[in-house]
Amino acid sequence: MISGNLKSIDDIMKSRGRPKVDTIPVMVRMPSELVEQLDTVRRETEDLPSRPELIRRIVEEWLSQKHQNG
Repeated sequence: MISGNLKSIDDIMKSRGRPKVDTIPVMVRMPSELVEQLDTVRRETEDLPSRPELIRRIVEEWLSQKHQNG
């Protein structure tokens, strides 16, 4: 049985592409409990960001708050 939530291979391939020129890949290992918490937040977010996108948003928010607090 195929779940309706799964993307087709064509959809996955369309979403991939050449990364932005001004970016650097970063690989981070996280405990499974932390990843589960991230996935919970993702599901609660209206636009359902990918894990990497959610992590980018969290880091940007943290940096913004750190900058404001001096």
